Amino acid sequence: MRVYVLNGVNLGRLGTRQVDVYGATGYADLVALCERTGADLGLEVTVRQTDAEHELIGWLHDAADEGAAVVLNPAAWSHYSIAVRDACAMLRGPLVEVHISNIHAREEFRHHSVVSAVATGVICGLGLDGYRLALHHLATLSG
Repeated sequence: MRVYVLNGVNLGRLGTRQVDVYGATGYADLVALCERTGADLGLEVTVRQTDAEHELIGWLHDAADEGAAVVLNPAAWSHYSIAVRDACAMLRGPLVEVHISNIHAREEFRHHSVVSAVATGVICGLGLDGYRLALHHLATLSG
């Protein structure tokens, strides 16, 4: 199974941005975790991050065209980007939305995700382990 692990705005700053919320682990370590987990599970994993909304939408279109599964951390775009939500709705493969922090325990404007309604499942508040769990879930669907 082909899986895109897509990360939105500011996630490239992991390890230096609000470490009390997102932890001290850097983005390169997240990429390594996803690639290692994917390889262990027999998944073909591609990990990407962008601060450009149009680029994320293009990757979602590619995943839709391929019928690939997606693990998506839309970051701040979760809360307001109808364009990201609409691109997610085009996916033919499963979509697992992941948030490192518990968005329901943070500022009120973070409590709602426009993406969740079109996701297969949502994992939030489990730190980087949420990515590993999302990949394990997807592996059960392919096996």
